[in-house]
Amino acid sequence: MMRRSIFGFLFVSILIVGCMGGELKMKYYEKRCSSVSVETTVRDIVWSKVAANPTMAAKLLRLHYHDCFVRGCDGSILLDPVQNSTTEKTAGPNRSVTGYDVIDEIKTALESDCPGIVSCADILALAARDAVSFQFQKEMWPVFTGRKDGPVSLASEVGVSLPSAGANFTTLVTQFGNKGLDIHDLVALSGAHTIGTSRCVLVARRLYNFTGVGDADPSLNVTYANELRKICPNPQIPTTTLEMDPNSSLSFDSDYYQALNQHKGLFVSDAALLTNPQSAQITQVLQNPSVFFARFARSMVRMGAIEVLTDDQGEVRTNCRVVNKQ
Repeated sequence: MMRRSIFGFLFVSILIVGCMGGELKMKYYEKRCSSVSVETTVRDIVWSKVAANPTMAAKLLRLHYHDCFVRGCDGSILLDPVQNSTTEKTAGPNRSVTGYDVIDEIKTALESDCPGIVSCADILALAARDAVSFQFQKEMWPVFTGRKDGPVSLASEVGVSLPSAGANFTTLVTQFGNKGLDIHDLVALSGAHTIGTSRCVLVARRLYNFTGVGDADPSLNVTYANELRKICPNPQIPTTTLEMDPNSSLSFDSDYYQALNQHKGLFVSDAALLTNPQSAQITQVLQNPSVFFARFARSMVRMGAIEVLTDDQGEVRTNCRVVNKQ
């Protein structure tokens, strides 16, 4: 039964990638970089980084997510600001994003072995997959490659396109829908919150002033809210971090959905998934680890195909932080 479902998933994924953006392919680099395996190079570097620092898995997954929701999966989040311009990485929601140094290291290695061929956008997609996969020591979803890098990165586009921790269900569905993703993708990709940490400032309103009269969010589990207040006293300390998935922030698992259904979702956007009957039902189904892994894999393939640039629509940067000189 498992074998049939996996093959079915791969077949559907190929069709999705073809219709959501430019054409991406499996083993795109096999003949283009005959002297080195691109996938192996990325995996080896990422796995070594995650082994040394398990928090890196969430950071690299987040980096890919933040890239894809603004201008598509084109590596635009990687571009540094130049002169008086502000790029995506300087926007408020991206100031806490890290992992850029790992992408730089991968790019340097690939440029040495296969110069001018492997895009930064593809490196982001592969690194995110491999970061999650390290825990399981196997690939958790296929990554289709052939993306090109975009030349434009604007801080002003981040707030409009990137779903926020404070978004309600209507806003989330709209923002995901704008990228060709549906309610199943929304709920499955929210499961990325099973790993990683956040900061008290993003939950302070839920704990201390939800409606402006010094109250807490009534949808938040009371015991959990009290635990959060101990970690995040008022006023907040900006550097204080807390787990997005209570007691399980280093393990990629379905515990996020179990906590969510106990009303222990950290963000407003997490709790929002329970405010719609269909999405609430999906959160219950995804408490099953096998179902979650399969659904998450499917949605990561779909997300990785958002508004991709292929062929002559973009470039392959030699340095992920700057566009190529014309």
